[in-house]
Amino acid sequence: MEVVFGEPPSNGFGASEANGVGTQETQSMSQGSEERAGSLTHVGNTGDAQMVDVSPKVITNRTATASCKVMLGKTVFNLVSANQMAKGDVLSVAKIAGISGAKHTSSLIPLCHNIPLTHVRVDLKLNPDDFSVEIEGEAACSERTGVEMEAMTAVTIAGLTVYDMCKAGSKDIQISNVRLEHKTGGKSGDWFRGK
Repeated sequence: MEVVFGEPPSNGFGASEANGVGTQETQSMSQGSEERAGSLTHVGNTGDAQMVDVSPKVITNRTATASCKVMLGKTVFNLVSANQMAKGDVLSVAKIAGISGAKHTSSLIPLCHNIPLTHVRVDLKLNPDDFSVEIEGEAACSERTGVEMEAMTAVTIAGLTVYDMCKAGSKDIQISNVRLEHKTGGKSGDWFRGK
């Protein structure tokens, strides 16, 4: 099983004396994984994809904020700002879609942990300078792993929803600059883009 699914959990579950993989060896492999800080944590010793075992980590309060931009073009921008799109209120529907997306991150991204979120915020703002929708999303939890993927999923799903609701007006709409802006909590501490 280890060859197919990566390393066994550090508690020795799945290891047996019969195959020569005991609890002591399993703990040694887990510690080796921790020492590879900065390496790709979703890649096992043999190069196969694996879900990270977060059970040894400490539960901390964690937040993440992400952003993206949807370039609408002048015609569609004017329709959205006047709330005249045929499918309805673009910004309100996209906001709810982004929140829902954050809650479904582990279903969409195979190696993400299912995290009980304590808060999700999605804000959409029309920018008349470049005829875009600026989207910011934030996710929070008290857990053993961070919520960066939930924040980025929130803004991506909100952006895709804007596209879906506006595509009748233009096929030239672009979603760009999906990125993490900052995160707090966990062993690596706080991180801010540009600092």
